[in-house]
Amino acid sequence: MPSHIHSTTKVHRIALIPGDGIGTEITTAAVRALRQLSATLSTFTLDFTQFPWSSATYLQEGHYMPSDGLAQLKKFDAIYFGAVGWPDVPDHISLWGLILPIRKTLGQYVNVRPVRMLDGVTSPLKGVQRAGDLDWVIVRENSEGEYSGQGGISHEDELHGVATEVSVFTRVGVERVVRFAFEVARGRPRRKLTMVTKSNAQRHGMVFWDKVFWEVAREFPDVETDKMLVDAMTVRMTLDPKSLDTIVATNLHADILSDLAAALAGSIGIAPSSNLNPERTAPSMFEPIHGSAPDIAGKGVANPVGAFWSAAEMVRWLGEDKAADVLMEAVENVTRAGVTTKDLGGKENTEGVTEAVHDIYTMASAISVPNQSLEGNSLPPAYILSTSPRLSKR
Repeated sequence: MPSHIHSTTKVHRIALIPGDGIGTEITTAAVRALRQLSATLSTFTLDFTQFPWSSATYLQEGHYMPSDGLAQLKKFDAIYFGAVGWPDVPDHISLWGLILPIRKTLGQYVNVRPVRMLDGVTSPLKGVQRAGDLDWVIVRENSEGEYSGQGGISHEDELHGVATEVSVFTRVGVERVVRFAFEVARGRPRRKLTMVTKSNAQRHGMVFWDKVFWEVAREFPDVETDKMLVDAMTVRMTLDPKSLDTIVATNLHADILSDLAAALAGSIGIAPSSNLNPERTAPSMFEPIHGSAPDIAGKGVANPVGAFWSAAEMVRWLGEDKAADVLMEAVENVTRAGVTTKDLGGKENTEGVTEAVHDIYTMASAISVPNQSLEGNSLPPAYILSTSPRLSKR
């Protein structure tokens, strides 16, 4: 979707959905960093429109989004999402009331979750000490599979109650995400792709996934491939992280594995995600993966790094490569200096980290860093994101 042009400055229209819990806090932090970034570079502006769609809205009005909510979102260039979920509302209602309809209706069938070591961040794994020791891109199918919403409950309150949850895998759905993952792998230096399923026990849908994967693999002879069962994959991620690079998996499996990956890279608080509509027929959505965290909401201690990284992915998707580089360099300047929240072993709160990233000196120092080449990025030029910047003065 093209941005609106005013004079020589591009204006990108961004829909903000802070949502619940710490989602509101980290969205505020991200917007502050983005405004400062735009002002510092003076090459584009961001026009934010905030939508008050949250669990509080649901409790008051009986819905998360109004009936025309999705139509409203289609008018924007991108969506920035905080988090959804609150103890007063069952999780399946909040998820199916807000974020899943956005992903499905707006054609965001690829979820890209980069994972790597940021400067100054320590992994719980003894063998991971440098950035290159853990540098993955997890490509998650984002529109069907285990989250298809098919099934039902019969005789719920009776002794012989029955519930079914049907996973739906279509050739179109599997092939497009697998092909996307191969393109990602081809665009990275190692050209290596690992497929994760559970086809030994799930003999229909997962076997179908395997079949489609190997069919597509014939089109990419330059990409090294291997296959893992999802349970064995958790062991490999923990004991041999250097053996992995690009990973593709189903909706559920990649959802779980990416949370583990974030923890292995230091904290779930630093991890970004991009819900992509690769054809750009509707806006894509960007969000940190950490959730609403009701236990720390309102305390001002949430880690905003995942929010900043997600914001960098968003501006990269909008064509602002230098802005994405500058923001990620600013973030790593801060983590390198040890200005971090408690989950990363630091003493700062959300405001302290945000202030450090926002600081004009940090931004200005990052601007002097030359732009990286496309070689080594996590995604091919058609889908390029800032998943593996190598801008630090090492």
